[in-house]
Amino acid sequence: MMKKLITKTCEEIMTTLYKPTVFAVDGLLAQGLFILAGSPKVGKSWLALELCLSVTKGEPLLERPTQQGSALYFCLEDSYQRIQSRLYELTDVPSDKLFFSLKADTIGNGLEEQIIKFKSEHDDLRLVVIDTLQMVRNETESSYGSDYAEIVPLKNLAEQLGITIVLVHHLRKAADSDPFNMISGSTGLSGATDGQLVLKKDKRGGTQAVLYVTGRDIEDQEMSLTKQGAKWVLADKHEDKPPDLFAFAVHDMMTELCSFKGSATELCGLLKAKFGGEYFANRLTRDMFRKAYELRDLGVTFEPKRSNGQRLLLLRYDKNSDSSDGKMLMPEQPQTADPTVTMESDDCSETVENAASADDDGSTSADSFTDPAPEAAVPADGAADPEFVLINGKQVPIVSFSLDDLLHRSAAKIRAQLYNERGITVPEFKLAP
Repeated sequence: MMKKLITKTCEEIMTTLYKPTVFAVDGLLAQGLFILAGSPKVGKSWLALELCLSVTKGEPLLERPTQQGSALYFCLEDSYQRIQSRLYELTDVPSDKLFFSLKADTIGNGLEEQIIKFKSEHDDLRLVVIDTLQMVRNETESSYGSDYAEIVPLKNLAEQLGITIVLVHHLRKAADSDPFNMISGSTGLSGATDGQLVLKKDKRGGTQAVLYVTGRDIEDQEMSLTKQGAKWVLADKHEDKPPDLFAFAVHDMMTELCSFKGSATELCGLLKAKFGGEYFANRLTRDMFRKAYELRDLGVTFEPKRSNGQRLLLLRYDKNSDSSDGKMLMPEQPQTADPTVTMESDDCSETVENAASADDDGSTSADSFTDPAPEAAVPADGAADPEFVLINGKQVPIVSFSLDDLLHRSAAKIRAQLYNERGITVPEFKLAP
C-alpha cells in the first residue's frame, strides 16, 4: 500500500517559526555530523582536542565564540599518557566538563547507545569527537552507498540529541584542486555529513596550514592558520564584524509603538527614520524570523498576515514579557539617526487588549506619527559631544550603562540561550532594592 505523501506549501514553510540552528562553534560547527580530515601528523588531533577544551570552557576557538557544554572525546588511537601530555601543552587548568574514552563500540553495534547513555548522564552534552572514524567502522568496502549508509546513523543521532559529532578522518595521498575531494573514501561520506573541515599543510614540518570549511548551515571558508606552540591560531587579520542590532532596534521602537500593523516597507521606513542606517523590505521578514526567539525574550511577538492580497506584519509589545524591563537597548547613533523623528503611543501596558480589539482594516504606518520640533540631543554627562574610542581606525561612540542595565542584558541573553537550546523558560528576576 502506498504511503500518503506529506507536503507543505512554500507559504507554510516561509511563515513557520523554526527553532534556530545552534552552533558549538559560531559559524564553524553547527548541530549535526561533521568530518575533520587531514593528512597523518598534520595536527588534526591537536585541533580536535583544542576544540573540546574551548567548548567545555566556553572559550573562543580560532576567534569564534563557542556554546559551552560537556564534550566526549573518543581517543581511539591514543593512550591516557599521550592525552595528558597534550593537555598540558594546551592548558594549565583542567575542565570538569571534558571526558575521554580510549575504546568505543562500532557504528550500529553499540556506539550510538554509548553516546545516548552518556547524554542521559550529562544533559549539557554539546560535542562528541570520534578520533578516528576508521576505528568505529564495520565496512571494508568503500562505495557511495556503503559509506553513506554506514555513517548516516550518526547523523540521525546528532539531530536526535541536538549535539555536534565530529569524525576525525584522513586524506587520500592523491592531490586534488578541491581539498574536499581528498577526503579518504567515497563522496558518500560528504553526502551523509552536514559539513566538512579539511586541514592542509604546504610542508609536512611547517607551521603554516589552511583550514577549508564547507557545510549546509555554514559559509564556505578558507582560514589561514599558524602554529603557536601547540595551538592553531588564525594567521590572517580579520576585522570584527559589526554587532547585529536588528532585534534591539525593533524592541526599542516597539516600546514606543506598542503595536504595529503594516507592510515591511512601512516598518523599514520607521526603523530608518528613528535609528538611521539601512533597512530593506525584502530582507525584513527574513530577519524577523531569524531573530524571533530573541525578540520574544524582549517582549516582541510578530505574525505575518495577508489582507486584500497585501502582505502585512503584525507586531505587538508586552512589557511584562520583556527581559530588559523596557530599557532602551540600541546604542546612540548621533551621526546617522534623525533626532527630529519621534513616535508617540499610549501606555504599552494595554498592548494586548488594544491589539485584540483593533479593527482588522486598521493599520499603523509612518503616516500615524507626527514630527515634533527638533530638540538638541545632549549626552548624559552634559558634554556637548559624545566621547569616542578608535577601533580598527574607526570612531565608535562610548555608551555608558548602569550595573542594572548590564545585569538585565546578561540575564536576557542567558534566558534566550536556555530557551533556544533546551526549551526552558526562565522567569525574569527582580533586583533587590
